[in-house]
Amino acid sequence: MWSEANVRRGLLIILSSPSGAGKSTLARRLMDWDPTIRFSVSATTRAARTGEVDGREYYFRTRADFEDMIARGEMLEHAEVFGNFYGSPKAPVEAALRDGRDMLFDIDWQGGQQVRNSSLGQDVVSIFVLPPSIAELESRLRARGQDSDEVIAGRMRKSRDEISHWAEYDFVLVNDDLERTDTALRGIIQAERLRRVRQTGLNGFVRGLNAEFDARREGEGA
Repeated sequence: MWSEANVRRGLLIILSSPSGAGKSTLARRLMDWDPTIRFSVSATTRAARTGEVDGREYYFRTRADFEDMIARGEMLEHAEVFGNFYGSPKAPVEAALRDGRDMLFDIDWQGGQQVRNSSLGQDVVSIFVLPPSIAELESRLRARGQDSDEVIAGRMRKSRDEISHWAEYDFVLVNDDLERTDTALRGIIQAERLRRVRQTGLNGFVRGLNAEFDARREGEGA
């Protein structure tokens, strides 16, 4: 019996949004819906914190090692943030995609742009999540109760720049209702998995169908 799950190339899912639009919640629900979807583990030059394990939270690398990886073209995307490098190693993602496993990237528009322009760009499905309004965006940030007014103001200023890049994405979701947005996100993933170019077993399957036609014709001729 035809089984799409075992004969397709994996997806490289980029999920981006301004802080407070619901990206983290949607990512968590997406992986609850399909536990085979995995977050891409980033590499970083910052020191490991208490309880962090190399290869689980991050791949912890020295600055020299990280720069060598960049020079060898082994990073899908990278950026320097507050004096430390962060980035996505290419090899684990390539292996996952070949095995038909989907990788989820929680990165901003700059990282997404680098990934789309990489050698794995054909595997990307990019999704941007918009808030229903700016007032609601600020309300969600304040409801967290985690940040000062100054930090929230900074996040709001950054949000305008992030939202300005919405048109660079394949899909855009307005998160005005979490259940509806979650359903739409799942629908995008299901449809992208069924793209002809990603179903690597289709050629063999169709050859099998044609062989059945030939066998029937030979049988009818006999």
